[in-house]
Amino acid sequence: MANKSNIPVYKLDKFRSGKERSSQYQVEIFDANRHFGVQYPHRHDFYEVLYLNKGTGIHSIDDNQYEISPPCVFFLSPGQAHALSLSTDIEGFIFLFTSEFYLLNQKNKSRLLEFPFFYSTKRNNPPLLLTNGDDDVFFQSLFKRACGIVQNTNEPNDDLMYALLDLLLLSCENLYPQADSVALKTKNNILVKNFLVQIEENYQNNLRINDYASKLNITANHLTQVVKQITGKTSVELLHEKIIVEIKRLLIHTNLSLAEIAEMMHFEDQSYFTKFFKKYAGLSPLQFRRVNIKQ
Repeated sequence: MANKSNIPVYKLDKFRSGKERSSQYQVEIFDANRHFGVQYPHRHDFYEVLYLNKGTGIHSIDDNQYEISPPCVFFLSPGQAHALSLSTDIEGFIFLFTSEFYLLNQKNKSRLLEFPFFYSTKRNNPPLLLTNGDDDVFFQSLFKRACGIVQNTNEPNDDLMYALLDLLLLSCENLYPQADSVALKTKNNILVKNFLVQIEENYQNNLRINDYASKLNITANHLTQVVKQITGKTSVELLHEKIIVEIKRLLIHTNLSLAEIAEMMHFEDQSYFTKFFKKYAGLSPLQFRRVNIKQ
């Protein structure tokens, strides 16, 4: 096992080459020559849209794995952990941006949560498969135009960049498979997504459902009812699922001891930590690590 102490969280500056003038977004070609010295898996504190038009591989996002089948578009929300295993002929583009940049010109401050591919209430992130050749050509043109703006040696044109990003997200939303696009924008659905955002930001802080409800300015009862209606699970189940996924990730991808992981996740003691994990995972933390770590 690699000598790793934690899953790194990268800021957008990590992915800038130094030529760009904006710290709110970055667009560039994505291929085998793209090297930023990042560790996998890792997280971002920004949003990502990854378009691939050539190559193969596996994209792991949280506890899901997706086969790369170009042309396709992947989406990442802040806090999600991901890892890429790519063929040497991989080609495409990547668009990184902060929520501040996108929401600056939006009256609706929940707009990002209305997109079906960010903070999915189903806790999955399947890629958008571009089955129409015209759509593929259109997406390539958007990314190429955005790359040209970023590489411009003059002052960056943030207004044009925002317009391209908005058009990109709206086009993806229009093509993305979804049961009911209207339902995704309802008050209850946005509430659940805001709950998921709070979980991402606070899962290590040992907060109770009452604490999350308080942050959302609602009662714990109402939160649980809405979460159950939208996801089929209780708010406690979603919180525990997130904690278990994070513990599994730390057990597999770091060399932290069980005591260190328990402390990091704010468990009262290692004994309770072990009981909690075994209840949901079916194995003790040590057994899970031994089964999942390749010697």
